[in-house]
Amino acid sequence: MEYKIKIGMVPTRRNIFSAQDAIKYKRLIQDKLDSLNIDYIDIDDINEEGLLFNEDDVDKIIDKFRAAKIDALFFPHCNFGSEALVCKVADAFKLPILLWGPRDESPLPDGSRLRDTQCGLFATGKILRRFGLPFTYMPNCRLEDPVFERGLSNFIAAANVVKEFRNMRILQISTRPADFWTMMCNEGELLEKFGIEIHPISLNELTDMVVELAQNKDHEVMQTVGFIKDNMEVCIPEEDAIRVAALKVAMSRLSKKFKCKAIAIQCWDALQQAIHIMPCAANSLLTDEGMPVACETDIHGAITAVMAQAACMSKTPPFFADWTVRHPTNDNGELLQHCGPWPISLAKKGTRAKLDRPFVFPEHCSGSVSAEIKGGELSIMRFDGDNGKYSVLLGKAHGIEGPYCAGTYLWIEVDNWVRLEEKLVTGPYVHHCVGVHADILPVIYEACKYIPGLQPDFYDPVEEDVKAWLRGEV
Repeated sequence: MEYKIKIGMVPTRRNIFSAQDAIKYKRLIQDKLDSLNIDYIDIDDINEEGLLFNEDDVDKIIDKFRAAKIDALFFPHCNFGSEALVCKVADAFKLPILLWGPRDESPLPDGSRLRDTQCGLFATGKILRRFGLPFTYMPNCRLEDPVFERGLSNFIAAANVVKEFRNMRILQISTRPADFWTMMCNEGELLEKFGIEIHPISLNELTDMVVELAQNKDHEVMQTVGFIKDNMEVCIPEEDAIRVAALKVAMSRLSKKFKCKAIAIQCWDALQQAIHIMPCAANSLLTDEGMPVACETDIHGAITAVMAQAACMSKTPPFFADWTVRHPTNDNGELLQHCGPWPISLAKKGTRAKLDRPFVFPEHCSGSVSAEIKGGELSIMRFDGDNGKYSVLLGKAHGIEGPYCAGTYLWIEVDNWVRLEEKLVTGPYVHHCVGVHADILPVIYEACKYIPGLQPDFYDPVEEDVKAWLRGEV
């Protein structure tokens, strides 16, 4: 899956400082964005300078950006800048805003200055607050400084999370399992607060499609069977593998038909009664393709997976997991595990995931995945809420060695397990989380600025560290 974020770039200046120096810096900034393959729309056709300094140009810029369907705004201050005009453009869109300007140079021999960019940034930040517009500030630095590229990349990823969050529809397949009260969610509140839509379908709509696809040996189904044989150790009968592939294809087609970004499925036990397979492998294959699937009809889990995938710009797939048991010898170790829905691309180096039967459930139907996944550095997160309040749990972990487990699993270590355990029990979180092999904490933290009603919640006291990273201090 490939994400694209289109930025509306509005370089700005003020008349009392050098127009020529501002134009020079505008061009240098454009060259830098081009070298980084940033997709942006400029205002070069709005006036002869391609800079915002005249109120007559505000409506023209707004009209151009609306037509281009931009996803975020970038206001480089090429000298002091025009704070009121910046805010008038920004207020028309309510999109993520990046505020930055190049570091000022020494005064000229006569004592005059060409820019005073830093001073202008102070002014614009204040007026953005007056307008009630959240914004991201990238430190006043040089274009060559590492913090520029790093900050820009983080902002683009945060804007991607906001875009995906604001346009989210989850395919809900069947109801939650009756006994799984933890999977309750407030569908109306998700729509009212965040604009998140749930598209429910009955289990029969899915299973009838699966049976037909399997019986007809649909071309895409048989292609999927071939992929499974090429990439997994198949430990189930051929006819079961065909049903697994048919389930994957059916879920994929339904998600596309209803324009959904993720799926939450009742994985047990009505599905086993209907078509005698587990959905784990189908979930695994779909998540690897950029369509995350959450088990146990976990709507909040599906939302979390969309956010995690967007935060890492789909460079690595998320995995949906249970917090399960403590490590036998490491007091800060914990087992992340589930019956088998994790992407097979994450299997530990030198191993192949198995298409098997689950280690639990009396039916022992085919369709689960068995694999230890690769370790390394991880981000763990969970979108959740109750009583009208929502937050996103955030933290880091790293993979460690531990005993063999059935299903898909990874032993991890965190800084302070009992602190995290207390947070999980006291809420508003549950036993499900989403992991990803990337550091997405600064991305999610920044994205939360632009999602009213959603608070970042770190399970370790690292908020100041994240802020320092965003400021370029680390």
